[in-house]
Parts: sequence; C-alpha cells; structure tokens
Amino acid sequence: MIQTSTLSNGIRVITDSAETAESVSLGVWVSVGARYETKENNGISHLLEHMAFKGTTTRTAFEISKEIEDVGGYINAYTAKNMTAYYVRVLKENLTLGLNIIADIVQNSTMDKNELQKEKGVIIQEINMQNDTPDDLIFDYYAACAYPDQPLGRPVLGTTESVQRIESQDLLNYIHSQYTTNRLIVSASGAVDHKAFVELCEKLFTNVPSHPTENALPASYRGGDKRVVKQNEQVNLVLGFESFSYNHTDYYAGSILASIAGGGMSSRLFQEIREKRGLVYSIYAFNSPQTDTGTFGIYAGTGEKEVIELMPVLCDELMRLSVSLTDEEIARAKAQLKASILMQQENISSHARTNAVDMIIYGRLVPKEEVIAKIDAVEKQQLEKIAARLFKQKPTFVALGPIQHIMSYADITRRLH
Repeated sequence: MIQTSTLSNGIRVITDSAETAESVSLGVWVSVGARYETKENNGISHLLEHMAFKGTTTRTAFEISKEIEDVGGYINAYTAKNMTAYYVRVLKENLTLGLNIIADIVQNSTMDKNELQKEKGVIIQEINMQNDTPDDLIFDYYAACAYPDQPLGRPVLGTTESVQRIESQDLLNYIHSQYTTNRLIVSASGAVDHKAFVELCEKLFTNVPSHPTENALPASYRGGDKRVVKQNEQVNLVLGFESFSYNHTDYYAGSILASIAGGGMSSRLFQEIREKRGLVYSIYAFNSPQTDTGTFGIYAGTGEKEVIELMPVLCDELMRLSVSLTDEEIARAKAQLKASILMQQENISSHARTNAVDMIIYGRLVPKEEVIAKIDAVEKQQLEKIAARLFKQKPTFVALGPIQHIMSYADITRRLH
C-alpha cells in the first residue's frame, strides 16, 4: 500500500508497504542534477554525490560503508540530469540504521579537502574511461549537439577542467542552495510502516535548508552535425530529433514508435539492417524524455565500409514508419512497454525509485493503471502522424570513429525529407 506525507519542514515522504517483504529499500531523491549547473561548475552534482560518502560530522568514509555492510546491506547513489539519489537496501530490522546513514550523508557531509582531491582524481579517471568508451561518449556528443551551450547539453560527469575547479566550499554552498526541503523526497518500499517511518524522518531530517529555489533553465533544442575522427575499428553514430516531454500527450506514442523502430530483435531496424543486411553490430531506437523536451533517436555501431550503405537504408526505414505500420507490431510494442513497467513491480528497489521519480516529474504518484490505459489508448493513426512529423524536423547527427565515408548532413536531411 502506497502512502504519502509531508514533514513539518516540507520534505515529502512516500512509503510502499509490502507485508511479505523481509527487507526495505529506502533513500533520498533530490530534484537537482546536471541541468542546474553552470558551465563553470559542470559536474558539481556528481562530485557532490561522490563526496557525500567521504565522511560526515559523525562518521568516517570507512564507517559509512562498514555499518551498512556489517548488517549485509547495500548502499549506493546516482546523478542524472534532473535528480540525484542516495539509497540503501537493508533487512527490515535495520531500517533505522539505513535511514540514519542516508540522512547523515545528505545533511552532514564535511567535504574534507584531502578527500576531495582524491575523489577528483577518481572522477577524472571516470571521465577518461568514458572517453575511451565510444558507445558511451557518443551520447555526450549527441546531447551537446542537440542542446548546445546550455546545461542539458553538458555531461553529467563534467569535464576535467570543470571538476578541477570545484573546491570544498563550492560543494557546501551547493548543498545549502540546492538541497532544500522542497526538493527532497524520502521514499521507502518493502517492510516499512508508514506512520513509524514518517516519525523517524521527522527526527532525522532537521538540518535541511528551507528557502526558495530556481528552476532549471528551459531547454532549447537546436540540432546539427558533429563528427569526430578517431582511430577506432568501429563507427558509432546517433541520429536524433526533438520529440516529447514526460507530460506531452504523445509521450507514450513516442515510446511505442521507438519500440517498433528499434526496441528489440524483432524490431524493424534490427531485422532489416542487422539480420537481413549485416550492416551493424548494434542498433536500437530510444525515446528519451525530460520535463520540458525530449529526443527520439537511433544509435548504431557499424564498420567503416558498412556505414556507406547504412545511412541511406536507415533514413529510408525511418520514412517508412509513417506509411507502413501494422497492427501486429503496434500490439507487440505495447506489450513490451507494459511488461517492462509491470515487471518492475516485482522489485522493491524499483518501487522506491519509481515513486520518488514520479513525484519529481509529475508532482504526484501516477497509478500504473493510468499508465497502462494511456499506452492502450495509442492508435495507429496517432503513430503515423508522429512518425511523419518527427523525421521532418532538423536532425541531430553525431558520429565518432573512421567517419570519412558517411554521407553529408545535407544529404541526410534531404533523404529524410
């Protein structure tokens, strides 16, 4: 049973109780991430997430991990464009310990200068590792090309230069300005009693600032062309278009269209481009939403020679989507999307995360029945209209590797039109 409450200081609390559960997954979700950064402090949200585990006023970094692992628990965190999360999973008898540690690292981290210098080195290694992973790096290029000169286009990890600039006081100032009561959500799922959990939250979350905060800068999709020559064996590329935000009436239709185009081994692009023609090692479609924008795109990994044939075929297959959809593939795409949503209900960690994310994005908990109904309501005519409209927009095209044989941006645009 899902229940919500608001603490006296404004922090929202969500519990999703499961009577048969022997463990609890809980955490704090903060509705601030890379979209709230400037060019100068790009990467500070992610660096802060790392530094939260490096010691508080009451625990050392070792004690944080030791206390959780002593009881067989698991603790972790992640940073995204519009949120940062700190979460733990423990047996039900250790709920108080788990929440105590999460509350401690969110409110009382010291941002020790010596630890900061070491963690900067760790993150710079992470940046370098991503730079050596072309199928990851290509998506940073894609974001920068689709949304240039704005927070949404900058990498979550930041750059080596921006990370090096951040100091301990910058992190403390960022916590005070951004980690506010109106942005914090405490979410728990599994073996949890709502009333007792809310009372515990009232005791533990007493050191969170309460003041007005600014929204992220609005996104401005621009699109364009970016090609980076690199001596790799494979070409990695993404072709994308502006699509739909979470709240757009066509959001679920966009997700269904992405599934039909490249959502699995039975999808059009996989069958035509990989199975029939052997032009790629990997190809898939995605519909990636934000709160005020979104992109629909295709990723492909291919060979230097194969890319010559790939791009015309890819463009032609996208154009066919508006005139050749079948009832069978629409039904299959809907089934895949509904199954992925419903299967998450079997995991208490997914429950805690989904409830918190719903609250951040929609300001409310969205019943799964409502989501399923919206998916079922998508019709063939709606999908055809979306496909016809999407691919006539200004595309974003990025490529990395031996790219000399790829058709020009102008030719790609003409082929799509």
